[in-house]
Parts: sequence; C-alpha cells; structure tokens
Amino acid sequence: MSVRLVVRTFSELCITVGTLIVLFVAYVLFWTGIKAGGATDGQIDRLQDEWSQGPFAAPVPERTVPSAPKAYEDGKPFAVMYIPRFGGSWDWPVLEGTRAGTLKKGLGHYASTAVLGRSGNFSVAGHRRTYGDPFKDFPKLRAGDAVVLTDGTTWFTYRIEKEPYRTVPSDIGVIDPVPRRSGFDGPGRYLTLTTCDPEWGSSHRLIAWAHLDATQPVTDGKPEALRS
Repeated sequence: MSVRLVVRTFSELCITVGTLIVLFVAYVLFWTGIKAGGATDGQIDRLQDEWSQGPFAAPVPERTVPSAPKAYEDGKPFAVMYIPRFGGSWDWPVLEGTRAGTLKKGLGHYASTAVLGRSGNFSVAGHRRTYGDPFKDFPKLRAGDAVVLTDGTTWFTYRIEKEPYRTVPSDIGVIDPVPRRSGFDGPGRYLTLTTCDPEWGSSHRLIAWAHLDATQPVTDGKPEALRS
C-alpha cells in the first residue's frame, strides 16, 4: 500500500470520526433540548388541564396532615417549580421519581422524601445540562432566593439558606429529613435541590437547601416572589 493511499485513508477516517463527533455534540446540545422542551411543556399542560377540571380545594393546614404514604404517581407530574433567579420564563414540572426517563421530562422528586409543603425534606433532582438544561444556572443560587412551587391549590414559597454545597453522589444524607451539613438544627419543612457537577460531568453533586417561608391559596393570585 502506497504512502499516498495510507494518508488518504487516514484522512477520510478522521473526517468520518469528526463528523460523528459533530453530530453527537449537536444531539447533546440541541436535540435533547428540543425533546425536553416538548416533553416539559406537555407535562405542564397536562397539570393545568387537570387543575382546571374543577374548583380549587382549600389548602390543608399542616397540623391536620397525617404522616401517610405519598399519593404521587410514579413518573407523573404533580407540581410546577419557579425560580426567579433563573429568569422570568423559568418554569419546570416536577414529576414523581428520579429515573433517567423521568428526568428527561422535567425535575424529579425523590420518592423517599417528604410531600410538598409538609414536614420533612421535599427533595428534587434535575439535569445540569442536556434535556433542556433546567439547572444550568444552579451555582448562581444565593441565600434568600425564592423557590416557588404550586400543586394547583397552594403556592409554596421556599427560601434558599446559603450558596450551593458540593459533595459526592454517595452522600445521601443531603436528602435526610433534617439534611446533614444544611445548617438546619431540627425538624422543619425543608426543600433540597440536587444536580450534577461539573457542568458537563457527574463526578460530584451540587446541593441547595431551603426552608418553607410562606404558603397561600392559588385563588389569592401569584405570590410576591413571582410578581417582580
């Protein structure tokens, strides 16, 4: 085989590999985002349709809620989350469970953790990158930032305690009822957000903790945190 043929064959191989890499990057950057956009919009539309079927129920006071098993259905949406720090158009559905297929459709609630707004630690995971990049700006979270959720009857406004904490994936204590290293010193109504770190990797996790600051019926309009 001549040197010219070897060089040409190698060049063609490099072009083929390069094309495949470009296609893969395009898939990661754009196609998963397009798919996620359609999937998440569909989940929010589904929730809004369900919530519009009848009159809103009155919020149930915390003291009357028994410690019963959660009624959320695996893989199904049950709430919408808003984080003003991430922009006025940032809204994502929260689904039950954290399996890969579920996180392609939105944020995922750790099934072993508390019910939204109730005592304990309501914990949620989301992609940092790909599938719409829901938590792309996670490191921008600061103490006092609002994280607002609604289940169709009630607005729940949580407040971030401090800047995100970095840890390893095996550190499951971050979603304990009183999460370790959060600074919380006793039972309460908490929120934990988790995502991957570094931005395009998964060797570590970024964690943000919040406490429930206020609740109000959806019939009272949007909470103050969403009006500015």
